[in-house]
Amino acid sequence: MNEVTDEWWKSAVIYELAPISFQDSNGDGRGDLPGLFSRIEYLAWLGVDALWLTPIYNSPFRDFGYDISDFRSVDRTFGSLDDMDRLIARLHELNIKLILDLVPNHTSCDHEWFVESRASRDNPKADWYIWTEPAETGGPPNNWLSRFGGSAWQWCDARGQYYYHSFLVEQPDLNWRNPDLRAAIADVMRFWLDRGIDGFRVDASAVLIKDHLLRDNPPAPQAEDKPPPQRFTPVFTDDRPETMQCIEFIRETIDRYDSRLLCGEVQGKTDRIGHFYGTERPRLHLPLNFALLDCDWDVLALQAAIDAYMNALPKGGWPVWVIGGHDKQRIASSIGQAAMRTLAMLLMTLKGTPFFFMGDEIGRERVHIPDDRIDDPFEKLVKGYGLCRDPERAPMRWDDSPAGGFTTGTPWLPLEKDGARNIEQQRRDERSILHLFRSLIAVRRKHRALQRGEYHPVRARHNILAFKRSLDQSELLIVLNIAAEPRRFEGDCRGNVLLSTHPDRSPPTVEPASVLLRANEGVIIELERPGGPAGAATAQ
Repeated sequence: MNEVTDEWWKSAVIYELAPISFQDSNGDGRGDLPGLFSRIEYLAWLGVDALWLTPIYNSPFRDFGYDISDFRSVDRTFGSLDDMDRLIARLHELNIKLILDLVPNHTSCDHEWFVESRASRDNPKADWYIWTEPAETGGPPNNWLSRFGGSAWQWCDARGQYYYHSFLVEQPDLNWRNPDLRAAIADVMRFWLDRGIDGFRVDASAVLIKDHLLRDNPPAPQAEDKPPPQRFTPVFTDDRPETMQCIEFIRETIDRYDSRLLCGEVQGKTDRIGHFYGTERPRLHLPLNFALLDCDWDVLALQAAIDAYMNALPKGGWPVWVIGGHDKQRIASSIGQAAMRTLAMLLMTLKGTPFFFMGDEIGRERVHIPDDRIDDPFEKLVKGYGLCRDPERAPMRWDDSPAGGFTTGTPWLPLEKDGARNIEQQRRDERSILHLFRSLIAVRRKHRALQRGEYHPVRARHNILAFKRSLDQSELLIVLNIAAEPRRFEGDCRGNVLLSTHPDRSPPTVEPASVLLRANEGVIIELERPGGPAGAATAQ
């Protein structure tokens, strides 16, 4: 199989969307698959290569659908398996891949596996979850905490034991030390892969195995101001060495299918990222990297974050960059609209696969959620620490009507009162950030140097971040002014400006020795190369 087909994800632009917040088709205020189907034209117009959907499986939705009661289903909120099959077929007709969330760490307490497991200590699924005896005092066996607050251990009268839950009490953790459980997860994967999906994003992939000795976690240093769940360092619950064997098993399952992608949510500092790629036994194709989200919007900080990440990649490891997500705060709210345009160019021109979240393409900011409309268990159970994710999960605003064109009913979460920042308005305005995203995706698709080319950093000076991308006879220079005032970049700039974050830039050529950038302006310059014209290597 050729490289382009087999490793399609290296050239892809991947768009995460939450179906519950994308488009409602039946007026119940919750998005669904028929609604998503009706918006495929927009996704094709934007130019994305793949969609990653948050969970669409049967769920009581105590945690945004990540509490799954049946892995081989589509929740009636979203539609049916037939709707999913039609969606897959239509996306593939448009050359758009589909990635589903795989949630192998836990289930809902309503899942039939857990119903059977908690019934007794000697049933066939008794060991499919993490059960243990109480401490000598009769209380929980150790100090492990749930991310949603309180002990991570819950008492079960039927078994006379505690079960472990990393998240909600209603989300018991699966026991990945059990080979039958592993086989069942592989069966779930095959169910969806056989239906034609193109890959999985593995949720909570770093916490699949916990310490078998159940040792207490040590106190975290300087933890007084942290949320209670963060007051212990999760040495014995998170990122255990055995977890990598679980990821390897998942990768082995997906590798039995051609051209499928395995990406995943990982944790730890940048220097840990390499472990998730694997060595002799492969793990994730793309461990998701949030360096751009977690970094200060400052040229020196950005330069350092990019360099540290690139240096942490193992040989053959492909980079990935993420600027938004369903559980990450909207970056436009922190850096502002002008800088958001520069970030978009940075995302689409760095070496690696770019991910962004629905609404990022219109510079969407956090939506105010009144206290009486909060849905996120983080805010309900760990109050006062700014952990609420509802502001990112609010339904898409397609137009400036009260319900934003999302529904004919009442949206499940409120939208912005100001409807100016919406898809319809920005599609009409060729100067909008939406059109910039679309143009960046188009330029990236045209120029193979932006897809597969090498990355060459240039020393940052005067709040200007710069680097080159090269492939064969093509060389592109990307120059980004991070400052809120004009800056001049001094260097070899002889060539043509392919795109600017400021659409009125003129003329298209630049001087040989420098380029003057306006505040928060970025440009992509196709450099002239000795012995041949610029643009010798473009994608067909």
